Amino acid sequence: MIKSVCGYCGVGCGLEYDEKNLIGDITYPINDGKLCSKGVSELISIQTDTRLLRPYIRENIENNFELCKWGDAITHIANKIKATTKDKIGFYLSGQLLTEDYYVANKLGKGFIGTANVDTNSRTCMASAVVGYKKSIGADFVPVRMNDIFSSDLLILTGANTAEAHVVFHNKIKKAMKSGLKVVVIDPRFTDTAKNADLYLPIKPGSDIDFFNLLSKRLIDEELYDQEFVANRVNNFELLKNKFKRLPVTKMLKRTGLSKEQFEDFFQLYKQSENIITAWTMGLNQSIQGVDKNLALINTHLLTGKIFKKGNGPLSLTGQPNAMGGREVGGLATMLAVHLGFDDESVKKVSQFWKSDNVAKEKGLTATQMLEANLDVLIVCHTDPIYHLPNRNKMEELIKKIPLVVEINAYDNSETSKFAHIKLPAAPWGEKEGTQTNLDRTITKQERLTRLSIDAKLDWEIFQLIAQELGYKEAFNYENSKEIFQEYQEMTKLNGYMDISEANYDLIGQVPFVWGEKISNFLTPDKKGNLFFVENKLLSEKTSLEYPYILLTGRTRDQWHSGTKTNLPKTLLKYKPLDFCEIHPEDAKALGIEDGEQIKVVSRRGELITTAFVTETINEKNIFIPLSNRGINYLTNDIYDPESLEPDYNHAAVKIVKI
Repeated sequence: MIKSVCGYCGVGCGLEYDEKNLIGDITYPINDGKLCSKGVSELISIQTDTRLLRPYIRENIENNFELCKWGDAITHIANKIKATTKDKIGFYLSGQLLTEDYYVANKLGKGFIGTANVDTNSRTCMASAVVGYKKSIGADFVPVRMNDIFSSDLLILTGANTAEAHVVFHNKIKKAMKSGLKVVVIDPRFTDTAKNADLYLPIKPGSDIDFFNLLSKRLIDEELYDQEFVANRVNNFELLKNKFKRLPVTKMLKRTGLSKEQFEDFFQLYKQSENIITAWTMGLNQSIQGVDKNLALINTHLLTGKIFKKGNGPLSLTGQPNAMGGREVGGLATMLAVHLGFDDESVKKVSQFWKSDNVAKEKGLTATQMLEANLDVLIVCHTDPIYHLPNRNKMEELIKKIPLVVEINAYDNSETSKFAHIKLPAAPWGEKEGTQTNLDRTITKQERLTRLSIDAKLDWEIFQLIAQELGYKEAFNYENSKEIFQEYQEMTKLNGYMDISEANYDLIGQVPFVWGEKISNFLTPDKKGNLFFVENKLLSEKTSLEYPYILLTGRTRDQWHSGTKTNLPKTLLKYKPLDFCEIHPEDAKALGIEDGEQIKVVSRRGELITTAFVTETINEKNIFIPLSNRGINYLTNDIYDPESLEPDYNHAAVKIVKI
């Protein structure tokens, strides 16, 4: 049996491989032998006929691809990089990369080419949480872990559908409920997660800040906050208290769509709970005020002192298997490396460590900015920006203008491949070895289960080849992923609170390493948490007579991103169809739409055809379309949070046309 770890969501389940089947690893502390439908079927994704197995090249996107040699493709890429300036080069990475892949790519881009235009698709899901954590507690550090729910009295799930997006964690929640954990679900939809909740609050989209401000105000007004904790370990309390005096409570409650009785039921449960965890994901993050929503939520933990204590804290739920590892490496354009920024001292440290005079000195373009930046070279790795960026019609026109688009992928059926000039075959899960960090700081290890397919290469090897062709042979002279991880471990010593250097690469596959367990206080300069007054500025797209519905987006249980691995005939379990549009019965009646009918959904930016699913699980004047509809982002809006630059995916105004 070979022990490995799942490559789907941020839970990071342990599994075992016996040459034919995958089963859950009963000794693994994260999942105790449990796997979801995606994890069980992951082997099939290695052998699918949608695999990209050889390098291809073409002069322009109007031509057909032709087979080429690896050496020729790498030389072509390197020559294009040499022929342009560093600000015209972008690396668009992915939470599906292993930490070693991320490290080499980040080192090449920021350390030697000198461009900080190295970002990841985590920008579209976790960037708001990153900024929220950094502002409030001082670093991109998750101060609570999944198993803490077994020491908690109350779990608040807001903007998170764990039953479908984090299935094994959701099973843990249900197990904890049997031992007394109470669960509140706050969501505009009555999701599968809400069905298991002790209390469901059908909040209106866009009103999360109002809800958490109402909670914080009640805590202050009734003096239920932890006065000693606030006095000694928290900044800005008096400012927040004074600002809250002017809050229009009745108006805010009305905006949430909740009744006084519903909020009171929640507050009574909150008051009675000694230990509280608040968990959230894309429902809060993917917003033009995503950072503010995170801050409003974290405020409640700073006021009550329910943080840095077992069974308490703000728990952001990462969607991808190694989005956390990418953040640790420095794989966001807004950080340099190992959680270090672009201040002079950090640039000096990194320059000395990498022995390079070319280290980037200021923030780069984020993933949501790259296509609009007139780049000359864009390298896309294990992700699909044309599928997942908002306002797709606009993005398709922008990517056509980039002279060289390189796609590094294990699969040949992405939406972005239609606009690529070079396609390079990379190893998928099961054909590579390396580390990843799950959503609660647990470093785990993927093992190679089978040989590399035909002409595929490891991602770090591809970036190494480009680096060596550019003349950086000595700095990128790696033999294996272990060497890379150990260099990365040494680099983490540049950051005082990262203890990843204590991990043992050879043992991680058997006993996962959790970093940051010794951190028990805020990581701000004064070691105090920061409260922030935020208010709902109603910046999302407004409905109108022409576009009267709000579009919500999200995952379904068996689907993964664009479906290159899961939307396959052998893996599709049909728990839910891939394409549907939830619509409330009253709205369907008004439009003359029957369940199962084809409808056209139209926004100010585009349209798509889908199938009506008439259900009371969604509020009136809202609709829901899952991400498994590859056309979803023809509808969404390319407006971004000003600090995180994360898109406002969950508040597009649309109309519905009966076909």
